[in-house]
Amino acid sequence: MRILMVSDFYPPLLGGVEVFVRNLAVQLSARGHEVAVATLRTGDLPGFELVDGVRVHRIQTTAQRAAWLFRHPTRPWAPPLPDPEATAALQRIVARERPEIVHGHDWLARCFLPLKPLGEARLVMSLHYYTISCAKKTLMYRDAPCSGPGPAKCLACASSHYGVWKGPPIVLSNFAFAAFERQAVDLFIPVSRATALGNGISETDSPLEVIPSFVPDASEGNSHALDRFLTQLPAGDFMLFVGDLRLFKGIAPLLEAYECLHEPPPLVLVGKVWPETPDRLPSGVVVRRDWPNAAVLEAHRRALFTLVPSIWPEPFGLVIIEAMAAGRPVIGSRIGGIQEIIDDELTGLLVEPGDARALGAAMQRLLDDAGLREQMGQNARGEAESYRARTIVPRFERAYTSVLSSRGHRIAPSAART
Repeated sequence: MRILMVSDFYPPLLGGVEVFVRNLAVQLSARGHEVAVATLRTGDLPGFELVDGVRVHRIQTTAQRAAWLFRHPTRPWAPPLPDPEATAALQRIVARERPEIVHGHDWLARCFLPLKPLGEARLVMSLHYYTISCAKKTLMYRDAPCSGPGPAKCLACASSHYGVWKGPPIVLSNFAFAAFERQAVDLFIPVSRATALGNGISETDSPLEVIPSFVPDASEGNSHALDRFLTQLPAGDFMLFVGDLRLFKGIAPLLEAYECLHEPPPLVLVGKVWPETPDRLPSGVVVRRDWPNAAVLEAHRRALFTLVPSIWPEPFGLVIIEAMAAGRPVIGSRIGGIQEIIDDELTGLLVEPGDARALGAAMQRLLDDAGLREQMGQNARGEAESYRARTIVPRFERAYTSVLSSRGHRIAPSAART
């Protein structure tokens, strides 16, 4: 098959979705498919390059010319409506790559919506966030999980988040083009049941199949290229957090819980720093930025356990299965897709989101009980086998084949597996 991935970001930019798209593209290419990626061009990255057998096209958007739209200097986002320059660039890429399948992963894929009627490529859309139902993509309202979208509520919420000039246009365009997306997409692929529910997608009214993220079959081994990162890890025991250092990721309750622990080992935070990242950290907490995924995987293997204390309904959490594959238990919040992965008391521990006391108690429990850590780690490693590439990637291939076999009409909802 000829497959074009369309994703807002792609490595070397780092994040769960970026790693997932890279892994899927590389795995599909290795299995004999012709795979290309269209993504935003940032910094001094080249407009085109061949990486691991995947043709990577980096495109400019009209929105990127308005620097005031973005809070993070290195991570502009595509707007929730087709961007003129991006759509024109995608048209050229489609003409060159001639994809049978266009696989979208975020709002940038909406730039393909005007092009779909002009060709025969089928459109599948992975749902990694709440891009259909929420203008912020997080499904959070006033620092708590949102009960669902509503015009007045969303306008007020987005205005508070983006500003009074940006918020309303983003909300209105997302409402409008989410409706177009629902009509144009041949198959939705949410990463969890929670993601489908939060986006208002159900098998009764939309073609969908839940397919989770995955980890490669073979662990990426250590190499001298990683030494400069791994030497920054504590020499002894430590706990690990991987992800954006943002409030909705549970950074505040995590730091509060850490301060209450009895003689704890260091806590290593690996991820992107944002304006909201706390300036002052407790003694023993260290931040490491801009680590490649291979270094992160090795950090999981060296850590006592991994922490995912999100207070938002995390759609999935690639970091969880990465830690489990490394044989490490995970302490996570009982919310969103996290609770679909962690088997409480078996592969890790679940606590209520935002409850620093409960989080601290779970951390202290694993710190004090090496036997429990070891048993949970073994269980986690076994459970991670169901999230390996050899199991998950064929599910994407079957989904593509099903979409192509229905050429001329969308898959009936009842025909899609969940």
